Amino acid sequence: MPGADVDSVAGLLHLREFQSFFIFATPGVQRILQKENRIFRVLDRAVPPVKWVPLSSKGRLGCHLDEEPGAAPEFLCTTVPLGGAYPEYVSEELSRSLPPEEATSGFAIHQGDKRIFYAPSIPADTKSSASSASANWHSLAENSNVSFIDGTFWSDDELIQTGRSKKTARHIGHTPLSGPDGLLEQYPKSSKGRRILIHINNTNPILDEDSRQHHAVLDAGFEIAYDGMEFDI
Repeated sequence: MPGADVDSVAGLLHLREFQSFFIFATPGVQRILQKENRIFRVLDRAVPPVKWVPLSSKGRLGCHLDEEPGAAPEFLCTTVPLGGAYPEYVSEELSRSLPPEEATSGFAIHQGDKRIFYAPSIPADTKSSASSASANWHSLAENSNVSFIDGTFWSDDELIQTGRSKKTARHIGHTPLSGPDGLLEQYPKSSKGRRILIHINNTNPILDEDSRQHHAVLDAGFEIAYDGMEFDI
């Protein structure tokens, strides 16, 4: 799990109705879901119970597509700490006690010489000293065959302008696409891989195919994710 944001965790409550599954999350995110919000205790009552697996903020997992014991991993997944802050629904006392590097994660997936980078949230403070370990997301994006990257907001004041909130995109943990030091400006220009925008908020004008913002991201070499999207690498 990339973090404890509502968009990342709400689906867990529905998944429990179908089959058992594992939740890989940093200890900080697990503590929020298991201790802070009682509704997630329903996962422990699934049959069989959901299994929680601690995910190191800088760890690497060997992943399998089947359950054959002892089989060699089919691909590797490395956790990339991206810094940022814990969601605002988390109490201030608990937030202060949790490691900041466990708040938001990206994932680098490797199979042979093929690489995928997945980061639905790019916090705005990834250049700060407090989150210097996350600076390598630029390198990962540059060297991946496909990057699924934070396309949540077009502008920093998008929620304010649309009357949805009084907070900026950066305040709630997303680097906007446009503007000074926006994602379009930050993204490595030398990257040869596909760059696909995900986690797009319904206020984002790039969803309007006739908008200048839509054409701006396409002209910058980005693709806009859609349901049922498939790709080969």
